Amino acid sequence: MTKRERDQLSRHAVEDGGSEPIARRGSGGTTSHYDLIVIGSGQCGNPLADAFHAAGKRVAVVERGAVGGTCINFGCTPTKTMVASAEVAQLARRAGEFGIDAGPVTANMRAIVERKRGIVAASRGSSEKRFNNGIDLLRGTASFTGPRSVRVQLNNGGDRELSAGIIVIDTGLSPALPHVNGIDKVDLIDNVSIMELEQLPEHLLVLGGGYVGLEFAQMFRRFGSKVTIIQRGPQLLQHEDADVADAVAAILREDGIEVLLDTEAREASSTAPGIELTVEAAGAARVLKGTRLLNATGRSPNTAALNLAAAGITADEHGFIPVNENLETAAAGIYAVGDVNGGPAFTHISYDDFRILKANLLDGGHRVTTGRPLPYCVFIDPQLGRIGLSENEARRTGRAYKLAKIQMSSVARAFETGQTRGFMKALVDPDSEEILGAAILSADAGELMSMIEIAMMGKLSYKQLQNGIFAHPTFAESLNTLFMTLEPK
Repeated sequence: MTKRERDQLSRHAVEDGGSEPIARRGSGGTTSHYDLIVIGSGQCGNPLADAFHAAGKRVAVVERGAVGGTCINFGCTPTKTMVASAEVAQLARRAGEFGIDAGPVTANMRAIVERKRGIVAASRGSSEKRFNNGIDLLRGTASFTGPRSVRVQLNNGGDRELSAGIIVIDTGLSPALPHVNGIDKVDLIDNVSIMELEQLPEHLLVLGGGYVGLEFAQMFRRFGSKVTIIQRGPQLLQHEDADVADAVAAILREDGIEVLLDTEAREASSTAPGIELTVEAAGAARVLKGTRLLNATGRSPNTAALNLAAAGITADEHGFIPVNENLETAAAGIYAVGDVNGGPAFTHISYDDFRILKANLLDGGHRVTTGRPLPYCVFIDPQLGRIGLSENEARRTGRAYKLAKIQMSSVARAFETGQTRGFMKALVDPDSEEILGAAILSADAGELMSMIEIAMMGKLSYKQLQNGIFAHPTFAESLNTLFMTLEPK
């Protein structure tokens, strides 16, 4: 059979038990054999499927929900779309500061949600195009039946038996239910359902002070809700340096958000208008009354349905799948990528997992996960961009460093645009003069952080940024000022 004939045979997405290129008769019936099976259509699995198909390999993707994974459907695309709406609302409220009469500002939640749905649909449609060109899509839930075989319970009924030389698990995460009495009996919303609210909550209670909780807290405050954040630890963004977390908390409070730290949620109950949440801080109990309760306390891996034991794989105590530096599990030929392996839960890391597998499985290379950079951005306003070593990590490991730090109020571009909240800091190796890491809390922090990352990739001395010529007035030229704090010009 030629590749063209094989592609014509497999043109449609396999959803109903249709034909495959090769079928083998096993003890349980007909087994369809592929070169690659991807379980979950996330930001690693999809481009990997494309790469294998382009190399003339037979590929199947199993997806029980929406194609495209968390990023397109529930994560980056929809949340940042709604963050943009919230930023417009905030800028409109500040119009008077710039000499503009804008009038009262209200959020049309139905229009905001419809805009988000349209952008998600367009992104999902682009992702789905790959299944019109020879990659088989089975809509259903996969579970292992052996080291290289899976059974797919199809969403529309029936099942399919598949086998492959290589299987990639890309099933992602789902919201984890917090340990709070009565939480399972109240109308709890999560990062997915909150983006479908067409009526603005009068008072949004947010359980959790991580990335997800903070983005939604500020977003809905700007839409017009009263917002309370309940964080059980002593600071927001528990993995960040204390000065970063403190500055973020101050900014959110300035925006009118109530931030409760060292506060434990004890019990939740439904009331006529919404939710009552009993919390405890410093030994004292308090009852918070809200109209909606957002669960942003964490996420758990989607591994329960996989029957990993049949493949010779044991998940860790939290359900994550351990992998080596090549992303391979304990079972040869089976890989776990993206969020499900317990690594950093970021789209760009998942996509780099794709690069690693493509290099190693198709291109004869040897790429590993160790030593790769971990940039990320929290899309509050101002943004928080992070790359490399933090001060906490440097102190914990005994790493010597010099610190450069400036407030955004001293940056010309920030002053001119009315975006003076936040600061920039960077750690520099005192011997090599290379940049070790940075935290940027500012407008366009993600872009500034990326400039520093490029300098780190090129192993530049901080002096090259200190004395670099950047256009004036831009946020980029603030790097001159930042690194001037280390030593005179």
